[in-house]
Parts: sequence; structure tokens; C-alpha cells
Amino acid sequence: MTGEPLTADPPPDTRPGRVEDSTVLRMSLNEPERFGAIFDAYFAEIHGYAARRLGPDAASDIASQTFLEAFRQRARYDDSRAAVRTWLYGIATNVIGRHRRAEVRGLRARERLGPAERSGDDAGGGHADRVDARVSAEGLRGRLAGAIAALPARDRDVLLLVALADMSHQEVAAALDIPYGTVGSRLNRARRKVRAALGGTNPMHDLEDDHG
Repeated sequence: MTGEPLTADPPPDTRPGRVEDSTVLRMSLNEPERFGAIFDAYFAEIHGYAARRLGPDAASDIASQTFLEAFRQRARYDDSRAAVRTWLYGIATNVIGRHRRAEVRGLRARERLGPAERSGDDAGGGHADRVDARVSAEGLRGRLAGAIAALPARDRDVLLLVALADMSHQEVAAALDIPYGTVGSRLNRARRKVRAALGGTNPMHDLEDDHG
């Protein structure tokens, strides 16, 4: 992260796979059974995101509700604004938002568990593995969990989309339907608050990579 203000709108996301997903979603308007391909492609990922935020007991209901709402809203999907994956994460985050108190209670409970054990070769894993070990429901414990719980919901959403979904600023902006520059300001504010709560230490150093 450069620390420079992020104000300009980024170029559209043109990564491989996006057109195919968008086409399938569009075809599902006339052939609803085609939506099953979207479900099959992303259910496990959305379920994992929900589990890390609200715990495994709630994950199935959250993921199912996400895809039910996605199916109902598919006619409003705009492929010029977001990839299907990004769109689904936005819906999932909104669904999770209806359970803010449960999320905070879960974080506070994990705070009381103390720090999660980490293997000595953790630093050698991939980026997603290292982030999951720190920020997932399984690894986010002790003071870090308490610091995340204390964040305003909108800042927590941005931080956890970056951490758990490995999203860029552009993708987070599209998922949450907020300005691109707002993502950077919320993310930086969340990081500062977490570091302050931990006495200046930053066990979430993986999040300092440039996701913009």
C-alpha cells in the first residue's frame, strides 16, 4: 500500500472468466436452470466467507440466502460494474450485515480464546493461506479479534473483503457500491485502529500488500 489517496475511478475489470459468468447469468433469465452453474462455481467460496465471519453454524444459511437473493436479483446484474464473483460477495456482505450483533458476539468470544496457534512455516505459505490464518474465524483470536470487533461495520466489511476474499480496491468498491477512493480511506482507517488496539503491532502485515 502506497498510502497515496485513491480518488480516480479504475478501469473496468476484464479478467478472464468474467464474460463467461456474465453470459451464464444473462442466459438464466430465460433458462433459470442455468443459474445452477453460478451456484456450483461459487457456493463453496461464499460459504467459506460466511463461515469465517459468522462461524460454521450460520454459514449454510447465509450462503443459501445469498444465492436466493442473487437469483431474484439477477435481472439487475450489470456486468459493466462488477464481475459475478464480486457481485455475489456484495450480496453476501449485505446478508451478513443483518447479523452484525452475532458477528461482534462471535469476535468477542474468539477474543477470549487468546491467540491462535500458528505453525512455524506459516510465513512460507501462499498469500491467501497467511491471511486466512490471521483473519478467518478459525485464526482470528485474542486481541486481534477484539480489535476487528471494535471497528465500525463499514470499515470491517472493507477490511474483511480484502483479507478473506483477496479483493482489490476496485472489486471492493463494486461489491459494496461505494466510491473507489472510499475503499482506501476505510481500509487505512481500519488498519490504523487495529494497530492502535494492538499497541502498535501489526500481525495483519499481509494486508499491507497493494491490493489497489
